[in-house]
Amino acid sequence: MPFPSPRSQDLQQRFEELKAAARYSLEEVIASANEAGWGTREVLGALVEAAHSLEDANSADPDPADDPPIGDAVREQIGHGEQFD
Repeated sequence: MPFPSPRSQDLQQRFEELKAAARYSLEEVIASANEAGWGTREVLGALVEAAHSLEDANSADPDPADDPPIGDAVREQIGHGEQFD
């Protein structure tokens, strides 16, 4: 399910639009998880933990697309005593 594009340029209005879209998406995820046998409280707990994990990852590296590909990192390690088996 794709997220709708913002309709407003006003920051407060954009945030309200985003909250509504996020809530709708989360309600769908919770309903799907309930159908699979998960309880609402445990799903909500897992979603909160997942959101915190994503927030931590974003704080550590806000733009991972700028990181070098894994292959380049390994190539740079060769000959420097850092190559792992």
